[in-house]
Amino acid sequence: MNFALSKLIKYCEQHSTPQSKALYELERETHLKTLAPQMMSGHLQGKLLTLLSALMQPKAILEIGTFTGYAAICLASGLQSGGKLYTIEAQEELRYIVEKYVEKLDLQEKVVLYTGDAKQIIPTLDEVFDLVFIDAGKNDYAQYYDLVFDKVRPGGLIIADNVLWSGKVTQQVKDRDTQTIHNFNVKIQEDKRVDNLILPLRDGLVIVQKK
Repeated sequence: MNFALSKLIKYCEQHSTPQSKALYELERETHLKTLAPQMMSGHLQGKLLTLLSALMQPKAILEIGTFTGYAAICLASGLQSGGKLYTIEAQEELRYIVEKYVEKLDLQEKVVLYTGDAKQIIPTLDEVFDLVFIDAGKNDYAQYYDLVFDKVRPGGLIIADNVLWSGKVTQQVKDRDTQTIHNFNVKIQEDKRVDNLILPLRDGLVIVQKK
């Protein structure tokens, strides 16, 4: 990240509502106990997810890729009374961190955590979702999108992270991972069933609304 962009992000953080004490503690623990803390949503993206969830007041949310639970907590904060967030994480060893902060924030009745292969778990979920957040294996984004699409209500949102891939999607010659992300962006752009917006927030966030 270049110096000017780093200063701009810092300015945005300083002039946005601060993250809660619990989320700050989760951020610190994620940096201390995981090998790739940059995978966490973090302050600015977390605030956007909180805002979108609060505006929608969803009854059911699906998250694909929990990591340590930062985004899950942000999204769950906007659930309507009796609402549920279903979140899927591939790494069983991260469960203890997620459950620790879900309990700390008294969200046990709102958050349902699955561990395993999302491609196998999603078809078993008998829910209509208001909002889906995709932030798992990038090579599977297109498959996740197809698996969840019919489970999202009209007017609902599908949000996917990392769609700018450190800016490499703009390169003329793309490596395999970058090409996969670019193909996913093109797939959404060409999907006449949705309206879509890519925001250059963090590593790129696409917000898709089903018509």
